[in-house]
Amino acid sequence: MLTAVFSLAGALVFGAADFLGGLAAKRVSAVLATAVASLTGLVLLLVVAPLLGGEWTAHDVLWGAVSGVIGAVAISLLYACLAIGPMSILSPLTAVVSAVVPIVWGLVIGGERFAAIGYWALGLALVAVVLVGFVPERGAVRPSLRGILMATGSGIAIGGFFIAIDQTTAESGVVPLLLNRGVNSAIMFAAVGVLALVAALRAGRSHDAPGERMPRSSSVGTAFAPARTATAAGIRLAVACGIVDVVANGLLLIGIRAGDLSVAAVLGAMYPAGTILLAALVLKERIAPVQWAGLVLALVAASVLALA
Repeated sequence: MLTAVFSLAGALVFGAADFLGGLAAKRVSAVLATAVASLTGLVLLLVVAPLLGGEWTAHDVLWGAVSGVIGAVAISLLYACLAIGPMSILSPLTAVVSAVVPIVWGLVIGGERFAAIGYWALGLALVAVVLVGFVPERGAVRPSLRGILMATGSGIAIGGFFIAIDQTTAESGVVPLLLNRGVNSAIMFAAVGVLALVAALRAGRSHDAPGERMPRSSSVGTAFAPARTATAAGIRLAVACGIVDVVANGLLLIGIRAGDLSVAAVLGAMYPAGTILLAALVLKERIAPVQWAGLVLALVAASVLALA
């Protein structure tokens, strides 16, 4: 019961974080949005860690760090694909893949077993992936191949995150999440630094090219004003995303530790409900009937798998 409650709650909060991350990635790069969100989450965890406690062991530190590396890949791909859009398709696609990966791990490595209805539900989840990505009607938003590949890769990585965090002990408290956010922040800010260096080198070569004239300072200031505004908005969205995301991860961690990984992962994969609702209300994204059928089928499959 606790697994269901915390996993579902974490899923809804995680969906809101994804929405904020996708909006942030439209205003700044997905890498910068992920870095800022990770750093924000790390700061929040450092503040609450003394209150929550947790034992520091080599085992938990290692798996926390591993989850941080996997999480950097997962969230970067997720925010990038959500920035490409449409959120209402790519988010549930990522969710279904992220649910299947821990299930396969549990069956092959963990020795978990389902009742017959559980295997049928897994098949339904795969059909749901096809329906969600299929858009036969005119006017419906069609995802690009690049977005689909990014969403699939993100789903695989998110499933890997579930597997890694499941290896930690209950006595570690929020220590794995601290390592996760610390490693994640280090990786993403290193990537931001590399990208900034490459951009600076390219700008330097372009200024040194013969025959080019520097624009007047007033023109430069006018041209960059909208960019600065967009960047500031993106940073604020990324900070909000980091706060919401760390709350979601805390809820999901409790859900994983309260019961089986398969149940927690599948229920945690229901986070697109929050993302889709916000995308429809705020961005006015249109969802075709066949996509709704796929979403409903995915939710039904997830619920059955949780009970199997």
